[in-house]
Amino acid sequence: MKRKNLTIAIVFLAALTAAVACKKEAPPAPAPVAVPAAPAAVSVADITLGSSLNADKTVVAVGTTFKSTDTIYASVKTNGTSSGATLAAKWTYQDGQTIHDESVSIAPTGPTVTEFHINKVDGWPTGKYKVEISLNGAVAGSRELEVK
Repeated sequence: MKRKNLTIAIVFLAALTAAVACKKEAPPAPAPVAVPAAPAAVSVADITLGSSLNADKTVVAVGTTFKSTDTIYASVKTNGTSSGATLAAKWTYQDGQTIHDESVSIAPTGPTVTEFHINKVDGWPTGKYKVEISLNGAVAGSRELEVK
């Protein structure tokens, strides 16, 4: 009887060992899937003024005081993306009189620079001016300038 019990115990241990050895480990949890962030809507990041531009439409030398014969540039940096947005510049003279109004359609896919400008062959009257930049009809910023 002892021999039979010993045989049963050995067979039981062998079966248990085989069962433990054959047990599969659980597969590793799948790696989290990176969800791309939604692109940021377009926004105005900066408005600079100057009398000349670089090839990338940025202002060569930022300034707010101009000569009457200068072409005055507004360089508008935008960030974000849009399949269609409207950027506008409204230039006004001292009392708020509009001297030039312009808008352009943009479809940026990242940082972009757009330029607006005014010039007057016979010269601007001396005084204070302002350019107001709008994005999709909402004022996004303004800069004051002076012609001396």
